[in-house]
Amino acid sequence: MIRIAIANQKGGVGKTTTAINMATALAATGWKVLLVDLDPQGNASTGIGISSADRDRSSYDLLIEEECVADCAQATRIPGLDIVPATVDLSGAEVELVAVENRTDRLSAVLTPDLPYDVCLIDCPPSLGLLTLNALSAADTLLVPLQCEFFALEGLSQLLQTVERVQQRFNAGLGIIGVVLTMFDRRNRLTDLVAEDVRSCLDGVVFDTVIPRNVRLSEAPSHGLPALIYDHNCAGSRAYMALARELIGRLPEERKAA
Repeated sequence: MIRIAIANQKGGVGKTTTAINMATALAATGWKVLLVDLDPQGNASTGIGISSADRDRSSYDLLIEEECVADCAQATRIPGLDIVPATVDLSGAEVELVAVENRTDRLSAVLTPDLPYDVCLIDCPPSLGLLTLNALSAADTLLVPLQCEFFALEGLSQLLQTVERVQQRFNAGLGIIGVVLTMFDRRNRLTDLVAEDVRSCLDGVVFDTVIPRNVRLSEAPSHGLPALIYDHNCAGSRAYMALARELIGRLPEERKAA
């Protein structure tokens, strides 16, 4: 099982939308996918159709109670896709983890590579606190959604510095599988300028696929559905399917063969 953290400390850049739709796209290719909602807001859980009343176990139980994935994961309406949902209890986990031994390795301890999934996507909160550090410590690689707006590069530099510190102290094997440009609007000249700047700074790391601004992507979560199910033919859905193909192409051959 390859573990991919989806992280950016800046909010509103499309992390959860990317997590939901990439998980759906990978499941559609026949992969067995686990989505871990590590954001206390629980938007990934809601957006994939898991109501608050149906979240008997959550990522809080993984981190604090050290329960096993098999007890916390639940099936979604999408074949091949399971989720460990988030509940409001997770909002207190940052404080509780401070006093816990090995507080940055709790998620890594339960997301073992021998779980019966091909890939695990971890939807991180918009911060660089202990929840995100747990995700980065557990992950094999990092996928960074980056909004095409003015402060994007500044936020990205902060995240890359954090990744370097995690590599040095907690997870030497952490890599970056790619940066995906989100909320791309070709009518806006600033969008093109930001995209050019990001590609010039991170040549080869940025995915060719860009995720456009698309109203169907925004509507889908209110129906408890990924956009790929809500409207599989919209521009956003087509972009996420293309991104999934590109991501698979970047995985090591032995991972794809598995």
